[in-house]
Amino acid sequence: MRWALARRSISKPDEIAYYLAYTPLQITVQELVRVAGARWAIEECFQAAKNECGLDQYEVRRYVGWYRHITSAMLAHAFLAATARRPWEKGAEQVGQPGPSNSQWRRFGDSWQLVVPGPRT
Repeated sequence: MRWALARRSISKPDEIAYYLAYTPLQITVQELVRVAGARWAIEECFQAAKNECGLDQYEVRRYVGWYRHITSAMLAHAFLAATARRPWEKGAEQVGQPGPSNSQWRRFGDSWQLVVPGPRT
């Protein structure tokens, strides 16, 4: 089945994002919206892996080398994410306030949105 999915920002109602989706017939609208919203979290994960683990820093000539690099970079990112979470699970106090993120992706409700800065004046 083919879907045209439109998503409107609550804070900026004039901004609408459009998606074309192809799904099996038994997929509900709620499931389609859930998967479309999960896309932003996945893209944020890949962007963080590029910045922190060198996901985009490969210079290989064959698929096997590329696959090994991508796999090791994603494993390193998973390790860093799990390691960063561990002290908070044990109830450790936060040392300082986290700094502002350099990422252009911001979370709005259950989805992620690309925030492009306006022209400088």
